[in-house]
Amino acid sequence: MESIQHKIVRVNGIQMHVAEKGGEAEDSQVILFLHGFPELWYTWRHQMLALSSLGYRAIAPDLRGYGDTEAPGSITSYSSLHIVGDLIALMDSLGVEKVFVVAHDWGAIIAWHLCLFRPERVKAFFCLSVPFRPRNPNRKPIETLRAFFGDDYYMCRFQEPGKIEAEIDRWGAKEVLKRILTSRKPGPPCWAKENPFGINPERPITLPPWLSEEDLDYYATKFNQSGFTGGLNYYRALDLNWELTATWTGAVVKTPVKYVVGELDSVYTTPGIKEYVDNGGFKKDVPLLEEIVVMENVGHFINQERAEQVNNLIYEFISKF
Repeated sequence: MESIQHKIVRVNGIQMHVAEKGGEAEDSQVILFLHGFPELWYTWRHQMLALSSLGYRAIAPDLRGYGDTEAPGSITSYSSLHIVGDLIALMDSLGVEKVFVVAHDWGAIIAWHLCLFRPERVKAFFCLSVPFRPRNPNRKPIETLRAFFGDDYYMCRFQEPGKIEAEIDRWGAKEVLKRILTSRKPGPPCWAKENPFGINPERPITLPPWLSEEDLDYYATKFNQSGFTGGLNYYRALDLNWELTATWTGAVVKTPVKYVVGELDSVYTTPGIKEYVDNGGFKKDVPLLEEIVVMENVGHFINQERAEQVNNLIYEFISKF
């Protein structure tokens, strides 16, 4: 881990923290790793070490609002146009014309927008967990999610500024992160008003082999410093994204894509997603989609839970290009 270099880069009006490894050769190809919620560049530690050892230049930023990257105060500063703008500026600042993108969770959502907005900057996209979702021109996202899953659905629960942050403060960042990162419950995550994270001090959680106490401490320390509001603002900007992306209604993603997901993943097992992925809708919207991989008995945080397997699949995919 000590071999991973860190720097702060000025991009799109904010200071962005970037972790980097590899790329000593002038012709090294670049992999841009994009994390999700509630994570950091650190989620890619295994992938960065493995892929850089194979000659790639691995770059993993803390996205806007996370970790050591600046967190603007306004919800409207967290649209996909802002985040993709950060990434284009990052690539420009590093002198990189085209990248392989590897992304998970919210990082995957941003990566889908990157492929739509600036396809000429992406060689290929290795996607974990969150498939492409075509824009529904007739209904805003939060209204739709509330109608399907109710007010307790986690994305609906996140909408009111300060409310879920107060619950996190009540239980503590480390305990909340432990609960989220170790969850293996399939289906749409619904959180009750009282104790939304289901934390019971009398029944402590045992960490799985892929998540050490040291890992958890790193995440908790950074979130204690920066807070969770930046990451939560991505959810609060969902309806704004819908408004801003009307131009791309019906657009097809023309980037080569590999999609890998765990069979217990709460996204994949949310009603409607598995059907879209497995029954041809996904392939219709992403014509260059390669054979889908569904890993047995694997949850949402797949790149950490099955690091070696994911590393091999990434290399197998990107080495074709």
